[in-house]
Amino acid sequence: MKKTVTTICTSVLALSVLAGCGGGKTNSESASNPATSAAPGEKVKLEFFQNKAEAKASFDALVKKFNDANPNIIVTQVNPPDAETVLKTRVAKKDVPDVIGLGATDTYAQLSKSGLFADFSNDSLTANIQPSYINMLKKLTGSDQLSAIPFTANASGVIYNKTMFKELGLSVPKTWDELLATAQKVKDAGKTPIYLTIKDSWTVMVPFNSLSTNILGIDFYDKRSKGSVKFDSPEFREVADKQLKLLDFGQKDMMGKGYNDGNTAFAKGESAMYLQGVWAIPEIKKANPSIDLGVFPFPATNDPAKNKVISGVDTLLTISKSSKHPEEAKKFIEFMLKTENVQTYIDEQKAFSAVKNVNQTDASVQDLNASFTSGAIEDFSDHYIPGAVKADTIIQSYLQKKDVNAYVKQFDTEWDKVANRK
Repeated sequence: MKKTVTTICTSVLALSVLAGCGGGKTNSESASNPATSAAPGEKVKLEFFQNKAEAKASFDALVKKFNDANPNIIVTQVNPPDAETVLKTRVAKKDVPDVIGLGATDTYAQLSKSGLFADFSNDSLTANIQPSYINMLKKLTGSDQLSAIPFTANASGVIYNKTMFKELGLSVPKTWDELLATAQKVKDAGKTPIYLTIKDSWTVMVPFNSLSTNILGIDFYDKRSKGSVKFDSPEFREVADKQLKLLDFGQKDMMGKGYNDGNTAFAKGESAMYLQGVWAIPEIKKANPSIDLGVFPFPATNDPAKNKVISGVDTLLTISKSSKHPEEAKKFIEFMLKTENVQTYIDEQKAFSAVKNVNQTDASVQDLNASFTSGAIEDFSDHYIPGAVKADTIIQSYLQKKDVNAYVKQFDTEWDKVANRK
């Protein structure tokens, strides 16, 4: 999916959330929103709200398949622009969709902590879900309770033009120094090594997540919350220095180009590499169906063993506690988790399955398979950064001004501001 960073619930919104979900009561406990069944002959209507614009057509097809097989239930997909902000607004207005599809972001974590979602901790649906992704959700929310079912996972790294690599005699780099050497060879050949899209602030999180997770470790953000570490540290300054180094290999107008520009330009062969996730592949192939591309893990360090694939829960499925039709909502999620439906979805979206024994076989992502097989994967750092910190805009500003001291200071300042508001 497109990785976005949006402002999380403020304390006021958090109070609204608690009010909107009845203080965490179950449907049976809530007199204002009891679970109801449709009258004989009446169709149950469910709203499926999800945040992936690029997956709308895939979800539309699955929704139609479900509706055709369940004539007494009508599921309608809702996929607005800036979906996370829209969802938080609706939560504040006590207008929560029945079934919700989100990424495992800070927005999900905050809404989950408010008691908005159903509890799947002991649900039989979890039996066929890969434990690593269940554990990611629990770690993100800081709870042993499971408030959603992982559906698919994504991965980010370096998308590369296989044809150009072959023409220039390049091999896939395994270390940071090899990445720079590869980029320099492309530059020496008169071509653009890396297409950068800094106009859209969320895209700067792709290399940041790889650098931060692999250099600092994902636990850095828990330690920062406890006050035992600061961004103004040698380790984070290494992340900062490497962020700037990448700019040496981008195109001249990188500050004025966004995600859609990057997809189109890379599809046209305007660069050898593109710092994005697998969610961009369908868009690239729309622009150039014949392109021969691949994705390799971003080599953030000079130790190949430390360079893990950044992968998290791309889409989780959950049910609002306020839904009047929880049984039908669960039936829809059960349908979505069926092997053939997950396979169809990941084939179209070039994603990875959180459901066991459903495998991604597309040639474009085979360079990631070794990491998935060995378990060399780790979550996105920005899943653990409060949205109100606005890491994307901090990074975007840093890449424009290139002031490392101001950068680390701003991260610490904004983090502390958010922490002090809690």
